[in-house]
Amino acid sequence: MFTPVILAGGSGTRLWPLSRQNYPKQFLALDGEGLGTMFQRTLARLDGLEHSPALVVSNEEYRFVVAEQLRQARRDSRRIILEPMARNTAPAIALAALQARRDAEDPILLVLAADHFIEDHAAFQRAIEVALPHASLGRLVTFGIKPVRAETGFGYIQYGETCIEGGYPLLAFREKPSQDVAEAYVASGRHLWNSGMFMFRASRLLDELQRLRPDILDCCRNALLHAQEDNYFLHVQAEQFACCPAQSIDHAVMEHVDNALVVPLDAGWSDLGSWASIWEARPRDTADNAIEGDVLAFATRNSLIQSHHRLVTTVGVEDLVVIETKDAVLVARKEESQQVGEVVRQLQANQRNEYASHSLVNRPWGYYDTIDCGERYQVKRITVEPGESLSLQLHYHRAEHWVVVSGTARVVCNDVEMILTENQSTYIPLGARHSLSNPGKVPLELIEVQSGAYLGEDDIVRFEDKYQRIFRNFSQQTTRRSD
Repeated sequence: MFTPVILAGGSGTRLWPLSRQNYPKQFLALDGEGLGTMFQRTLARLDGLEHSPALVVSNEEYRFVVAEQLRQARRDSRRIILEPMARNTAPAIALAALQARRDAEDPILLVLAADHFIEDHAAFQRAIEVALPHASLGRLVTFGIKPVRAETGFGYIQYGETCIEGGYPLLAFREKPSQDVAEAYVASGRHLWNSGMFMFRASRLLDELQRLRPDILDCCRNALLHAQEDNYFLHVQAEQFACCPAQSIDHAVMEHVDNALVVPLDAGWSDLGSWASIWEARPRDTADNAIEGDVLAFATRNSLIQSHHRLVTTVGVEDLVVIETKDAVLVARKEESQQVGEVVRQLQANQRNEYASHSLVNRPWGYYDTIDCGERYQVKRITVEPGESLSLQLHYHRAEHWVVVSGTARVVCNDVEMILTENQSTYIPLGARHSLSNPGKVPLELIEVQSGAYLGEDDIVRFEDKYQRIFRNFSQQTTRRSD
């Protein structure tokens, strides 16, 4: 028996424009097989193994996405631990280990990233079964991927020759190498790719952190001590956690222990860290093209082409990545797709919203899609799920018109409550207290037209909110989570 720890807090940039800061790759379905998102598939590949409900470690910004994807997949979680800011894997795993010791005496933890692709689930589960008895005896175990090429984008693990019941002594971690060094690693037969997956007892990990990085452990312990709990989430205390050094578990612990083991894993693994790796993982046609959506490809070879909103055509090209979304299009040479992060950094420097969010934004009550915007106006299509509601709120800088497209809306505007159905509308004046809910059995869809001097999502003052989001007066200078 073990407890999965799913690390789902990353905000990958190399898969832009599909992966965005506010909706990163672990919450996307990237492999083209229609079997769920990467996060959901990470949980699903544990089916058949005896384990307790997972501990999920994510970011405050993703809390409702995590909860909704668990609900959609009908998966239980022991607890969703929410970091107020990213601090790399050592603090994230420390939080999980501390919480796990609260929940059980000394569980064995299986630490998995939420955004990895594994083709052979049976081989993956066999590797876990090999690691489990070692972890139960107090060993720190990591999983090394058998390399299929001299890859310079991964770290490597050097391991010893002596086989110990399916595991091998871990000799050293190696940083991302040059091409020549990577080729030497692969030729040696004693190096594996570093997968970032681990198994150990919670107590053993905490003991090593106390010995090697007591500063990280103390910060995490204090942040957890002052955390706020509700039915779904454990909100780690921000001020204490902000003091925590950011470091990977490899650098903080694994590189400095003497009796760690590595279990080789040959299961068709990929971290899906670039569009080239997505192309490799996808089914391809006779011209080696991986195509998704409304695409016409003529005389096109060795390319990844995705259309998510409109027709995309290619003629006479090869080795390209073409990714179309509603608000952005990426065209890149496949071999240069690792450089997409530079595009994201430039968008961020230019304060363009495309680096952070899609036009369609998920909320705990449903989602909205920005249809059009301009100076002093913005148009959204809003979908509210049955039984859900937006908070009682007001805006200082905008008024709103709502037109119901389908479903039933219960609207409160100041002291007036009304029921609106298809083709009916209402006006929300600037400064009016208002709320919107769906009392029906089908999704509520409406068009919202905003007008005013400022249309930012932070012009919201909440008075009541079933989702326990932060209340904030727009005139205050403190930041709030835009949700």
